Amino acid sequence: MSEAPRFELFAFWRTSATYRVRVALNLKGITAEERIVDIDANEQRSAAFLAINPLGAIPALIDRGAGQSRAPLTQSLAILEFLDEEYPEPALLPPDPHGRARVRAIAAMLAADTHPLITPRVKKYLIGTGSFDDTAWRAWQIHWFTTGLQAVEHRLATEAATGNFCHGDAVTMADICLASIIAVMRIFRIDVSDIPTIERIMRNCEAHPAFAMADPMIQVGAPR
Repeated sequence: MSEAPRFELFAFWRTSATYRVRVALNLKGITAEERIVDIDANEQRSAAFLAINPLGAIPALIDRGAGQSRAPLTQSLAILEFLDEEYPEPALLPPDPHGRARVRAIAAMLAADTHPLITPRVKKYLIGTGSFDDTAWRAWQIHWFTTGLQAVEHRLATEAATGNFCHGDAVTMADICLASIIAVMRIFRIDVSDIPTIERIMRNCEAHPAFAMADPMIQVGAPR
């Protein structure tokens, strides 16, 4: 009998944060056993999942390795850093302090300043309490995707550290976060104009098998 994977990943097909973890696992050649938490069915608010993550947010990662506490790991950026420490190659952060700070900053612009504004719980609040209809919600999405991506584009287009990827010529955490935003935008059929540097970097990401394997549209539960 084959041994169960070390990691258990609570996931959903289309979430940006789940995509980030999938890419990192793929890059490092790590297999995780996925447990689907259906956000459309509100399973993230079930008592069973809230015991894993009281915020009700996806993903969560359980380390089932020998001697591990099995305490849930949550927040995609924290999970990426954990995986990078446990499996250092290929590195998701540059070796120098300034480079690491730059990559973390770009990642945070996307995963902390842009993505949280378009999550299902924000939509639910705005429609239920803020009198938004579907047209207003789509305008909200377009505004915040555009604001975030154009700010990232400015940095990438003007800073010398940008290479084939967000930082130099190797995939980093910044590229994973960038691709996670673009992947979700495509699901929502939203385009942002005047981001040529981002578009170039995305072409390089999409040519990499780790990103292709994380495509939301090929995951369990995605519409066929």
